[in-house]
Amino acid sequence: MEGIAEIEPLKITDIIAPPSIEVIQNYLKIGEKLAKSFFIFSYPRYLSTGWLSPIINLGTPMDISFFVHPIETAMILKKLRKKVTEVQAEIMETEEKGLVRNPVLETAYRDIEALRDKLQTAQEKMFDFGLYLTAYGNTEKELNEVETILRSILEGRLIFIKPALYQQKKGFVSSSPYGLDQLQVHTSMNTGPLSSVFPFVSFDLSSIEGG
Repeated sequence: MEGIAEIEPLKITDIIAPPSIEVIQNYLKIGEKLAKSFFIFSYPRYLSTGWLSPIINLGTPMDISFFVHPIETAMILKKLRKKVTEVQAEIMETEEKGLVRNPVLETAYRDIEALRDKLQTAQEKMFDFGLYLTAYGNTEKELNEVETILRSILEGRLIFIKPALYQQKKGFVSSSPYGLDQLQVHTSMNTGPLSSVFPFVSFDLSSIEGG
């Protein structure tokens, strides 16, 4: 008689894992749910405190993660020195040609010099900052509606997002609690603007399940 094959006991990963994952160019299908990942690629000159709060309070199933990578001060000072020289040269060229002054160049020059002073006195530090969002829905229409809302909220603050086209898997992993920055979409920020992201909390945030 042939022996009955032993059945391996179920593992916790077998229980919590979705039945299937399908990777599509602009979203993932995880079981019966759809997930779409986004990244922020552009910020304004000034960020107001708590600018992320409207996103956190949306009440839409969503994962948000951000990564803060320190930049060596010596390296950034070298780059800023080169940049301020370029801007100063453009300003001088404009003056020599007798053209109307360029407020954009003058503002850039003042901003760079102010940042250099703060970095040299250790009042500020520089970081590469990446922020990723993954929204969930039952249909593509739901995901598109969430994307429209996100764009409306953020673009009103001159903050711009893009879906992670052809990188949805990396976007999903990057916004999950693995601590893995696979998208690698960063913006250089000093301490002041970066602090406007915090605190990463909401008094209105709650869970229907009570978690």
